[in-house]
Amino acid sequence: MPSCKVIYMKKFIWRCQNDSGDRGSRKFAGQDVVIVLVYVDDLLITGSNIGLIDEAKGVLHKNFKLKDLGELRYFLGIEVLRSKSGVILNQMKYVLELVSDLSLSGARYDKAVGIKGDEMLEDINKYQKLIGRLMYVTTTRLDINYAVQTLSQFMQAPKKSHWEDATRLARYLKGTVGQGIWLQATEASELTCWCDSDLASCPNTRRSVTGYVVKLGDSLISWKSKKQQTISRSSAEEEYKSMTSAVAGITWLLGLCKEHGIATREPVIVHTDSKAAMQIAANPIFYERTKHIDIDCHFIRDKIKCGMIKHVYVPTRDQLADLFD
Repeated sequence: MPSCKVIYMKKFIWRCQNDSGDRGSRKFAGQDVVIVLVYVDDLLITGSNIGLIDEAKGVLHKNFKLKDLGELRYFLGIEVLRSKSGVILNQMKYVLELVSDLSLSGARYDKAVGIKGDEMLEDINKYQKLIGRLMYVTTTRLDINYAVQTLSQFMQAPKKSHWEDATRLARYLKGTVGQGIWLQATEASELTCWCDSDLASCPNTRRSVTGYVVKLGDSLISWKSKKQQTISRSSAEEEYKSMTSAVAGITWLLGLCKEHGIATREPVIVHTDSKAAMQIAANPIFYERTKHIDIDCHFIRDKIKCGMIKHVYVPTRDQLADLFD
């Protein structure tokens, strides 16, 4: 299974504007759009106009042998449950298959295995395979993102304790198998971001962990938990690096929304609980203590200057990105 955050494999877009005729993979007629998501031999067709969707199906049927499975219910291990107020994405079947393959179907998710000592794991392939499958589960399960990114750091030389922690995480998923992502069926044009970082949280390298989450309206659409590439010497520095990572993600999302004809409001509000990082972003003067992150400083200030983002202070107790660091 693919380990992607969003199901955006190869895309074919029929973008419709005030024009007529075909232009490669785009169909022009009004302001509607049809998107075909392709992964190997699995296709998902969606769009804003049912007529154009049917037309896209007709084009594909003429060129390929296809089987129409009707309304979307299951795609690449992700189940889609819909109602008038929105849709829920979960991976119940995928998780249950994962648990069954580990022979944990009858295990309690809060029961510890208990391993004597902490020797190297003999079969590292099974650990790598399990972590890869857990990575894919983070497509709909934000609550395990931090744990998976931590466990993924030991892919080359895992110990028995790492395997125990990974299987414990699988038991947790079994006990919460019905959880997923709720996407509201309301029109939204406002992106909102929360970013945070935990100073020197990695006990082995003393690197900080960056976390951020992005909402479109009230629906979660993007999130990340990743260890920073360099060691930060202050909380202001590591928080600023976290903000840089979040703004880079926002820049990509704004481009993606524009490509798909989704109008978004700017500036995008970026919530942070670091007043020091906000002061660095607002101050055009470079100081000795920030000269080693001058590229990040220029990047953030450029986005603020052009009106793409606006940073806003949020108390730590209201920081949504705490889940990821």
